[in-house]
Amino acid sequence: MSARPFVTKVLEVAAINHPSRFHNSGQDASDAQAPVQEPAAHLSLYLVRERLSPWSTSRTKRLFDCVCVLLAMPLLIPISLAVALAIRFTSRGPVLFLQERMGRHGSIFTILKFRTMKHCEGGAQNVITTTKNQQFTSIGPFLRRWKLDELPQLLNVLLGDMSLVGSRPKVLEHQIADLSCRPGITGGATIAFAREEQILASLPDLHLDDYYLTVILPLKHKLDAEYMARATFSSDLKLIVNSALRRWDSSVMDCLLNTETFETEDGMRISRAIVQTASSARLPAISSDESLIPADQFTES
Repeated sequence: MSARPFVTKVLEVAAINHPSRFHNSGQDASDAQAPVQEPAAHLSLYLVRERLSPWSTSRTKRLFDCVCVLLAMPLLIPISLAVALAIRFTSRGPVLFLQERMGRHGSIFTILKFRTMKHCEGGAQNVITTTKNQQFTSIGPFLRRWKLDELPQLLNVLLGDMSLVGSRPKVLEHQIADLSCRPGITGGATIAFAREEQILASLPDLHLDDYYLTVILPLKHKLDAEYMARATFSSDLKLIVNSALRRWDSSVMDCLLNTETFETEDGMRISRAIVQTASSARLPAISSDESLIPADQFTES
């Protein structure tokens, strides 16, 4: 099954199961109720079955992760200290942001990140982050743009909660499939969705949750599953280098950004835009030489 029909099928099923989310039932926009967010787990029935390469579950990969982190420590510790001091002097609140994420086989761990948003004592932050729905600190956008906020996760790698390469760990309500290997700091979807916050910022708040659950999450899962099924030592190394040098593959995001404009009063138009986006998205996989190739050049049994 190719990636393009797969994603379209996911969205068609989502529209059938939740027609009120996507179709206008004739009521006026002022009378329409805001959609209730539902757990993302129902999407897992239509996702690809996760297959892992021997490298993805090997002890050698774990050794590779630890060696890379330890070798990078002399360079990254001074950078991390500089970032921590900058956060301390430019905003009030803790230096680190702590949050529960889903790990391998349903285990829950606490992810470590440098705080990039203004500290709100006891306040709830929006789970889906865009460039306009959060109050960032003065240096927060810079840290996120250069992925410096992810540096504390190297401790998660040493603790065994994460790997350098793998699916990004999700908050509990956004985990749509069981992880058979450790989540990663970077991965196939990370490279493709590096500009995710920008496209999400272009959507109306009313439809942000729907779009994220029915489009973004399935696409991320597809990319990560395809990568981990073919991952090798050299492909992981190449992915780490590309992430460090900010060599993003923006083809998927460009397609999403070119999708027709959402209109809050027209549910049918929203549904067509979602399906059109998924149908035309080119999901990269890994070729024999471990470079990314378009989705229409591979098939899946």
